[in-house]
Amino acid sequence: MRFPPLDFSKIRTYPVADRSNKVSAQSFAQPHQPGAPLRDFLAGLPHFLAADDLRHVVDAWAAAVRNGRPVVLMMGAHAIKVGLNPLFTDAMRTGLLHAVAFNGAAAIHDFELCCQGETSEDVQRGLNDGSFGMVEETGARMNAALASGVAAGHGAGYALGLAALTHPNRQLSILATGAELDLPVTVHIAIGTDIIHQHPSTNGAVLGEASYRDFQRFAAVLAQLEGGLVLNVGSAVIMPEVFLKALTIARNLGHKVERFTTATFDMTRHYRPSENVQRRPTALGGRGLYLIGHHELMLPLLFAAVKEALA
Repeated sequence: MRFPPLDFSKIRTYPVADRSNKVSAQSFAQPHQPGAPLRDFLAGLPHFLAADDLRHVVDAWAAAVRNGRPVVLMMGAHAIKVGLNPLFTDAMRTGLLHAVAFNGAAAIHDFELCCQGETSEDVQRGLNDGSFGMVEETGARMNAALASGVAAGHGAGYALGLAALTHPNRQLSILATGAELDLPVTVHIAIGTDIIHQHPSTNGAVLGEASYRDFQRFAAVLAQLEGGLVLNVGSAVIMPEVFLKALTIARNLGHKVERFTTATFDMTRHYRPSENVQRRPTALGGRGLYLIGHHELMLPLLFAAVKEALA
């Protein structure tokens, strides 16, 4: 087998003016000036990749608020554990968030903050000696609230929210704020995943009934999602799965829910948020985005940008 040399002198070229380019100096970042307002900082972000995705989420959020369409926050516990509850409760009070849905772990950390101003134990230490999740007060209080709520016809989120309203740090609580403002806050429980399921007062029938009522309420929220926005913050499994099923129910019952925006904010990319939040639900219209970064940095930036856009 022989490989005769190629004649490079015959290579064809074309003028650079005829080439389409993806990078232009007009899209570059602008240095921030000390003392300049936040609006200038946001405007100075480069027009590439994640910065443009962030702008799209901000624009979609602002448009939803202006047009009276729902903005829904789905979340896991991590954003609560890095101190972001004041952002969420403020957004609920100022009309930027219209519904919150989270897993059982998020409900526990929110509830503990409300009761005692602290949360998040040392899991390794507790696992080693068999004490992980075995505190008395959290399990007793939350299980009692769920049982009372179910008896009164409430779902998990509202039942826990009513109980949270009686505790000293209620201003920090998403659950309490939802109950106070009558905004949907739903808790989607996977039995066996949360520390209160280890407590001797746990009633599986109560957990199932409370969470099922919240699933029904969440489906009702999604039935009005057309033109709205769904944020998925730090839930890799539970909320993407619940979202897909609740959205299916809304469409199955004849509600037009086709054009909306979804955005997942997490520290790494996961399969279910990519498929069940970003891609599949928006196949009929709208757009899904996935932004990677630390919650304690990305979410304050996002919420501040939305406030600036609506100012």
